[in-house]
This record gives sequence, structure tokens and C-alpha cells, in this order.
Amino acid sequence: MRKGYLTMAYFFQEPSHTFSEYLLVPGYSSEHCIPANVSLKTPVVRFKKGEECPLTMNVPMVSAVMQAVSGEQMGIALAKEGGIAFIYVSQSIESQAAMVRRVKNYKAGFVISDSNLRVTDTLADVLALKQRTGHSTMAVTDDGTGTGKMLGLVTSRDYRVSRMDPDAKVADFMTPVEKLIYAPEGTSLKTANDIIWDHKLNALPIISKDGHLVSFVFRKDYDSHKGNPLELLDSQKRYVVGAGINTRDYEERVPALVEAGVDVLVMDSSEGYSYWQKHCLEWIRAKYGDTVKVGAGNVVDGEGFRFLAEAGADFVKIGIGGGSICITRETKGIGRGQATALIDVCRARDEYFEETGVYVPVCSDGGIVYDYHMTLALAMGADFMMLGRYFARFDESPTERVNVNGQYMKEYWGEGSARARNWQRYDLGGAAKLSFVEGVDSYVPYAGTLHDGVNGTLYKVKSTMCNCGANSIPELQEKARLTLVSSVSIVEGGAHDVVVKDQSHQSVSYR
Repeated sequence: MRKGYLTMAYFFQEPSHTFSEYLLVPGYSSEHCIPANVSLKTPVVRFKKGEECPLTMNVPMVSAVMQAVSGEQMGIALAKEGGIAFIYVSQSIESQAAMVRRVKNYKAGFVISDSNLRVTDTLADVLALKQRTGHSTMAVTDDGTGTGKMLGLVTSRDYRVSRMDPDAKVADFMTPVEKLIYAPEGTSLKTANDIIWDHKLNALPIISKDGHLVSFVFRKDYDSHKGNPLELLDSQKRYVVGAGINTRDYEERVPALVEAGVDVLVMDSSEGYSYWQKHCLEWIRAKYGDTVKVGAGNVVDGEGFRFLAEAGADFVKIGIGGGSICITRETKGIGRGQATALIDVCRARDEYFEETGVYVPVCSDGGIVYDYHMTLALAMGADFMMLGRYFARFDESPTERVNVNGQYMKEYWGEGSARARNWQRYDLGGAAKLSFVEGVDSYVPYAGTLHDGVNGTLYKVKSTMCNCGANSIPELQEKARLTLVSSVSIVEGGAHDVVVKDQSHQSVSYR
């Protein structure tokens, strides 16, 4: 008998399940279990037992590393709500770093000016700069940099395009520094905001003793904080933002992203249990130690989790083939039901924590169809979720809003689609090309603003947590009781045995 006949493949005994095959069983809700009391704060990166996690989120949501999802507007909008966007990697290093930099500079207590002019520049230069940066407040300095000697300020109040020559010099219409209200270097943020309010300013320049521009404080930043109490800020009061990397050009891409101010990285790959990810993690640790935070994945079992945790991953992404536009399972026969994969990995995470005293957060990536699936994912052990389709629907995603058969939609495509051609995500060390597609090009129903959508979703999550007697994610994971449901139970859970009203198609007369 040949040797090959003596061995067999390993067969998992349990079928793999999706989120839709589970329901939460209600627990006791005390008088304290109300949505207003629920905290969704969650760890993002590894930490040791007894220590505080160095990076946490106020909501358990990150955006997928996709062209159709995570641009700079998503980075800003999601940070305002308390989550993190991972700027997509399938672009040039320079372009991705610039996106990160714009998110970091958008919101800060003291903002280093990135929109600067010389007195010899023209109105045409002003308009071009505004188009490029999106900023209407521009410093005029002697050398045209954000740290040059302050000469004046240009805002939208200083010019009218319809009545001025494009060749008009900045020197002729700027507000000179002598007429500006500014504050000296060393002014506290509270004092700066008081000056802004007392003098009804939109921007306050901070100027050094020798007359050089140091930074700006903006009124909109104060207003933004008051309107977004959960916004996620770094130690310098800038928005927290992430970025994707791949296993090909990380030696050039990672330093550029770190220099741009990125807070956390994640390897964008269809399969994380590989030599390539381990090698990338080892390089980052050798160069930066623990100062650069980087997640890895994706994996679908405890073995894959332990491999990446031991390799130095700060968090591990779970899920293969469960995304709405992913066809990896259909194309390659690789993957696992998202619920089963998540349960298995979270069990391994807890075992790893007991053995080592190191907690490595788990990110559930894919399989979210309905809002309640998020609560299920958290109850099953996920620390946070990575969402693609969900965020692609909102105004802040980079894609176009289109009208399809009378309904507004947003374009949405996978990184493994022919449109994206992101071959690095599916890299197995072969040719630098996408050999076959693992994603589709599609539309998703337009859903308005991210702020409204996220707040509606999270209210549902909080309400369900209250039904389970939990006011925090760890408490939910401790108290949650889950049951598998039959196909008939799934049908029973939706509207059934009635004719659902459809005002656009039904004509009803009352007698």
C-alpha cells in the first residue's frame, strides 16, 4: 500500500455557522440597564494583564481597507463617532501617506498650517490651494511655509472671485498681521478658545516671539468636540486614523505612514496564516519595537490566531470569504462560517491570555448583514468589527452616488475584483498580478450620512445589550446566552403570514 493511503485530511466535526443562525436569549435587565448607561469602549491593540490598553475606541467599529470605503473623509467621519478608518493600501505610498496626513491635520487643538502662501502669489494660486487642501484659511508667510514669519492671513472674506482678477496679488487683498488678533506661543488651548469666542473669530494664529507662525486654533474644532463627545483623539488632540499595508512594499510604505502620523496599521490580506505576514511583523518589530501598532490576518481558527499572536500582531482579524462582495469561498473553496470562526478564535485568544498574560484583541471581519449581527459578534467574543458594505453606503465613502432604476445607490467593489486589481492582498509570493478575481463590482443602497447611520445602529446594539443585562462589551461577553436556530425559526423571526403594506404599489380604499 502506498504511503499516501495511510493519511487523511482533518475534518472538523461541527458545521460552520453564520451569524444568522444564532439568536441571543434575553437575560435579566436591571433598572440600570438602559442604553444611556451602556459603554461601547473597547481595546484595539495588545496589552498586558493589569495594564491599560495603549489604544482604545469608543465604539467597536473600524472601516475596511478598501478603495470603495476608506478614504480621508471616512477617516475624519468615523473618528468623530469614536471609531477608526483604515485608509486603503491599493494606491501609491505617497497618496496613502497624504490621506493619513490630511486626517491628522483636520482636527487638532493646535493645527500646523498646511495651507500657506507668499505675498507674491495670486488669487489663482489661492483658489488652486483651496481646491487641493479643502481649507479656506491660509497663512501668508515670508517663505510660504507653515512656520515662516507671519505676514498676513487670507480667508474667503478677503476676496470675491467674480469681481477680482485671477492675477491679483495676495499682498493686495490679504489681512495683514498688524490687523490680526493672534496669541503668543505657549497659550493654553482653553485660553485660545476663550479668545476665539470673545472676538468672534473662526481661526486664531499662534505666533512665536520672533513673529513666526507656530499653529492655528479653529472655532470649528471646539464646536466639533461639543457635537461629537465620543470623537477619538490622540495625545495631541488629532483624529486617530489607521492605514492598510501589504506584504510586498512594507519596507517603504510603513516608514512613510509612520512619518505621516498614522496611529495603527493593519495587514490587508485574504489569508494571514502565512510566512509573508510573519516576516512583515518581524521586520516592523526589529525596526520600531512596540511603538508601531499593527494588526494581522485574516484567519479562521485558533491555530491561525496563535501563529499571528506569537509573531507579534497587535490584533488579529477573523474571517475569510464572508464579505458581501467576496467570492473567495466560491472561487477557491477556502473559508469558514463567520460565527464559528469567531467563536473558535476568541476561545484561543482567552487561552493565550491565560497562558501569557497578554491580551490580543480580535476583529471580526465580514459576515455582517444586519445590525443585530454586530451585537452577536460582540457577544461571541469580538472586541470590534471591520465593516465594508456597511460604510460604503454613506456619503463619506469615496464612491459616486448613482441612480439605478429610480433608487439612489453607492458603487461598491471588492479589492479582489477586476476593478480594484489589488493583487497584493492575495499575494502568495508569485507574479505581481491578479491571476483570478475574488471579489465583485456592485451597488449598495445609499444610506445618507455616516453620523445618522452609525448612531441608529449603535442604539440598536445598546438596546440589545440591555436586554441581555449588560452595560459594557466585557459584561455582554460574560452574560450573553446564545442559541442556534432552525431554518423555520429564521422564517418565524421575520414578518410572515401577513401582506406587508407597500404604498408605492398598493391601492387601498377604506369603507
